[in-house]
Amino acid sequence: MPVSNLIRDLRTNIEKVVFGKTEAVRFALTALFAGEHLLLEDIPGVGKTLLAHAIARSVSGSFHRVQFTPDLLPADITGSSYFDEKQREFRFAPGPIFTNILLADEINRTTPRTQSAMLEAMNEGQVSIDGKTMPLPKPFMVVATENPMEFEGTYPLPESQLDRFLLRVSIGYPDRKAEMEVLHSHQLSRPIDSLGPVVDSEQILRIQAAAARVTVDETIYRYVLDLAEATRQHESLFVGVSTRGVIALSRAIRAYALIEGRDFVVPDDVKTLAVPVLSHRVVPKGYGHGNIRQTVESLIEQIIDTVPVPA
Repeated sequence: MPVSNLIRDLRTNIEKVVFGKTEAVRFALTALFAGEHLLLEDIPGVGKTLLAHAIARSVSGSFHRVQFTPDLLPADITGSSYFDEKQREFRFAPGPIFTNILLADEINRTTPRTQSAMLEAMNEGQVSIDGKTMPLPKPFMVVATENPMEFEGTYPLPESQLDRFLLRVSIGYPDRKAEMEVLHSHQLSRPIDSLGPVVDSEQILRIQAAAARVTVDETIYRYVLDLAEATRQHESLFVGVSTRGVIALSRAIRAYALIEGRDFVVPDDVKTLAVPVLSHRVVPKGYGHGNIRQTVESLIEQIIDTVPVPA
């Protein structure tokens, strides 16, 4: 089956249960096809976990969910060794991170120590325990949800952890028509319970390979670098976009172009993805005061408006 058909089937399947959130679904698939990870940040009850579940159920592979709590330990995620009395040897019990898709629910309700336990897995696709390095299954994707920092009982994600997420996306309230669909769909049962897979892990790897081959013109690369340089020189930003952020945006625009049915990137792809890809990678001056997310997203939008777009 052509890659374009696989992408269409996957989008259609997810949108059977995620109503009226076409952009959020596109962004989520962008992260999946780029071989990266997704952070869903929004208020409770607008569908963050539903979107993550819909992605997992649409892909025929292994799926684990971890509810992050203040007492969660790193070993609860990565796994640990134990002594097998019968065999008289130590054995390793894999944690839930050994899966294709991991739903890290309310990731900011656990401590930074536990949050950072996923850094190696998210960056390198492997886990090191007791001096041994163990690869994770492919594809591997973390879909994390978090509530805004203003809510009680939350811990801010460290910058190093944030940087491992390709995109930070909000779901937002549905419009009235979509919310009416939600009400009708939940009358007799939960639609997510009947959602089945439409692609398998090997097909996801095919799509990821196709995304990596999408053409990016030199002028587009220069545009991406111009945006990054503008964040580094902006008077209201203490920390601008790093080289890792530039690489992340280049991966995202390839995957997004493929979702849009193209094998080449256009400037509008960069403009569409600049905010969700770059805003969590910069630090404004006066960090820690007011609504940081709104501040940095507004600054990124200003930069997009001022940096010349390639013809």
